[in-house]
Amino acid sequence: MSEQRTHNSPGPRAWLGLLVVLGPVLLVSMDGSILYLAMPRVSQDLTPTADQALWTLDVYGFAVGSLLIAFGTIGDRYGRLKLLMTGATVFGLASAASAFAPGPELLIASRALMGVAGATLLPSALAVLSELFTDPRRRAQAIGVFAAAFAAGFAIGPVAGGFLLERFWWGSVFLINLPVIALFLVLAPVLLREVGTTRPGRVDVFSVVASAAGLLAFVYGLKHAAAEGPSLPSGLVGLGGLALLALFVRRQRHLEHPLMDFSLFRDRVFTVAIITGLLPLAAWSATAYLSGVYLQSVLGLPVLRAALLALPGAVVLIVSCVVTPLVVDRVGKRAILLVCHFSIAAGLLFLLPTTVIGGVGWYVASTSVAGLGYGISFSVVADTAVGAVPAERAGSAGAIAETGNEIGNALGIALIGSLAALLFRLQGPDLAPTLDETLRLPGLTTAVITDAKSAFVTGLHAAAAVAGLLHVVLGLLALRSLPGTGKEERARAVFPGEETEYARSTPR
Repeated sequence: MSEQRTHNSPGPRAWLGLLVVLGPVLLVSMDGSILYLAMPRVSQDLTPTADQALWTLDVYGFAVGSLLIAFGTIGDRYGRLKLLMTGATVFGLASAASAFAPGPELLIASRALMGVAGATLLPSALAVLSELFTDPRRRAQAIGVFAAAFAAGFAIGPVAGGFLLERFWWGSVFLINLPVIALFLVLAPVLLREVGTTRPGRVDVFSVVASAAGLLAFVYGLKHAAAEGPSLPSGLVGLGGLALLALFVRRQRHLEHPLMDFSLFRDRVFTVAIITGLLPLAAWSATAYLSGVYLQSVLGLPVLRAALLALPGAVVLIVSCVVTPLVVDRVGKRAILLVCHFSIAAGLLFLLPTTVIGGVGWYVASTSVAGLGYGISFSVVADTAVGAVPAERAGSAGAIAETGNEIGNALGIALIGSLAALLFRLQGPDLAPTLDETLRLPGLTTAVITDAKSAFVTGLHAAAAVAGLLHVVLGLLALRSLPGTGKEERARAVFPGEETEYARSTPR
């Protein structure tokens, strides 16, 4: 074993390759959150409707999430470096198009294209780590760095957006992608190597279409109902989306080479970890977006100050993500997942005392406490997914983990954000569907402004309470379902790949 590990020890080229891969990873995750503080400025310049504003925010996440599984499989079968290079090029071009979009329709379209390109980058980038770092311990460390970069992107996205908006127009939040992409395109062919076809079979086109179209249709129906009230057309679209998703799940069970291997979910640790990738991102994205509007539109803070207030939580999140791989082997995955969910729930509850006239301290406390759990979720999910499968399937397994993250990010705004939008529509002055649109109307009285802000804060409280309750439930599920901190469970946490190989070779 020691000889094998010495032979598999990564050299400088592997670590440099990791650094090169982290550039696109940071951008893909950062672009999922960079518009949270920028949306008030975008709304002023492009005047999107309530529906368009929501789609501007989360079409990127849905495009990424709905295609990650497909592109993870494509990379495994046809070459990961080719997919990385193509995706990076398209991501850069779509970023430039987003920066100079003249209207909300083109901004939504270019953001969707960025999401498609982002879906090519994440699973292949994560799979590259399993090739660069074959030793399980080193791979866990590399994945911890990968997860930290991914988490850092989500965390610093609003902060970076705030700094840029203080000095430049809103399109600058997309132009910062271009130099990073250019550097990646120059260095990747030198430091990364292409891998031949590692998986047999063709990509099932129906599965790709059914998963992507089903998800988008379901969310469209939900968002339309929240923004404009329930209607027969939106209900039919949403039900049609659910039907397509059901067909997708059923089809995977009968394909020789499925797009998503649902057998992985027989492992309880894997299942809870993937759910842990989805739900925290849903809570984080919804509350981060709503809190950004709260700080700027309710409390009237300038965008730079709002960005600085997010820094403590971002620091806690990143440190938590880096430290988690170092302690998970000591305490076990059950204990670390319990800390994850209960710290997020506690952090979300700190948003409940916020009011129309104050709440900055509660906001900072909320992001700092919840940041501990968010960092844990990023780190545990990535390592669990990649360690559960052999190297030739690392792309598709990593795609499952990243899909949970991205779908959670988008669903948070679509589901929890739509709940807040619905409450604003029901309790607000009923002059416009969003707070920003209401505040732009001329001739508003002080009473109307106060009513509008109060209705928004009510929606923020409801979103935080629902997300917090879901985390309490998931924490209790982890406590009930997962094994304790015995030696076997610790071994799986440290050497997930080795344990899986042993399990595969053991007669059943």
